[in-house]
Amino acid sequence: MLNYASDIDDLIVRVGEPHMRQRLELQVEHASEIFGTGMVLFHIENVEWLMAAIYYVLRATFLYGAGYRNFLDLRVRRNTIELDGLPEAFRGFRILHLSDLHADLDPALTDALIERLKGLDYDVCVLTGDYRASTSGSYDKTVDAMERLSAHIKSPKYAILGNHDFIEMAPPLERAGYRFLLNETVKIERGGEAIHLSGVDDPHFYMTENLHKACEGVPSNSITILLSHSPEIFRKAAAMGYDLMLCGHTHGGQFCLPGGVPVITNGRCPRFMVRGNWKHRQMKGYTSPGTGSCGVPARFFCPPEVALHELVPCKSIK
Repeated sequence: MLNYASDIDDLIVRVGEPHMRQRLELQVEHASEIFGTGMVLFHIENVEWLMAAIYYVLRATFLYGAGYRNFLDLRVRRNTIELDGLPEAFRGFRILHLSDLHADLDPALTDALIERLKGLDYDVCVLTGDYRASTSGSYDKTVDAMERLSAHIKSPKYAILGNHDFIEMAPPLERAGYRFLLNETVKIERGGEAIHLSGVDDPHFYMTENLHKACEGVPSNSITILLSHSPEIFRKAAAMGYDLMLCGHTHGGQFCLPGGVPVITNGRCPRFMVRGNWKHRQMKGYTSPGTGSCGVPARFFCPPEVALHELVPCKSIK
């Protein structure tokens, strides 16, 4: 799937040699790293025996069936976001937001997602990382599932990498129809006006996000939207002047207490940023609770989500 003679060279040109070296070296460590590198001390996604233990506990307590049904019960979350200074041409602009698909965990999720996407009206699709279930090993099944899904998502489709994703996955996924933003920005035009969409590499484990590079050439008066796998860089993003940040990673807790209270958030950010709408200074944000699930195909009190964000200008204050 990967032609190293051309794909790796192309990636080096896009992200720079230091970025590529950091990514590749940390990818080797990530498979066994439980404590250490990254934004949090403990990397629960790497503890495979814990995931297996959770699975068998759910089986033994007869909770797995309910959790699995919840895993496939994809909800469409319609969300209106007011942005100060949004060009009138972008009133009603709709963004389909998918996150944390972990597409190779269970093929039934891809089927459920394809069915849920039918009839949805949107202008652009964004995917905020974590396309595979594991943090190491082969990603062929992931690419196959994402390629199948791509046929059912309208273009343009913009994506970023998460902490489960190797950078080598970007070229085959781009050939499948997704445009990756690797600390890059694209201009989106409509009705003679424009906004800018940035995407950064994973800030959670690899810490290879580069907001300065992503912002290069973006007019200071433009509406800017940032795709980040994790909300953990919210302070930096707000300081750089972003108007809106779309992210995921937390899964909203995935296994929550009644009322949607997360037991584990797996992110260094305030708990109110773990799921849904939030705000920091002038920047608005939205954290997806995830379209898929991590480790175990089960959820409790935290439904999986397909978000449909509609942008509108802020209401005038009289």
